[in-house]
Amino acid sequence: MKTATFMYPESLLALLNQSAESFEGEARTAMAMKLFELGRLTSGQAATIAGMGRVDFLLRCQTYGVASVEWDEDDIQREVEVA
Repeated sequence: MKTATFMYPESLLALLNQSAESFEGEARTAMAMKLFELGRLTSGQAATIAGMGRVDFLLRCQTYGVASVEWDEDDIQREVEVA
C-alpha cells in the first residue's frame, strides 16, 4: 500500500486539542468520506483508506454528512411496493 503525506502547522493540534495521531486519523477518514461521496471510491475502498471496516465506515457516514446510500425515485418506488 502507498503512503500519502501532508503538512499542517503543529499549532493546529493545540487549537483542536488533539494528538497528532487523532488528527491524522480524522483527516484520513474525512478524505475517504469525501472521495466516497464524490463516487470516486466504493464504500469498501474508502473504509480501507479510513482504516476501518466497511460497516463501521457506512455507520460513520452520517457524522460527516455523507449519504451512505443513493436512492433514486425508482428505487424508492420499488421499496414502497415491496413493503
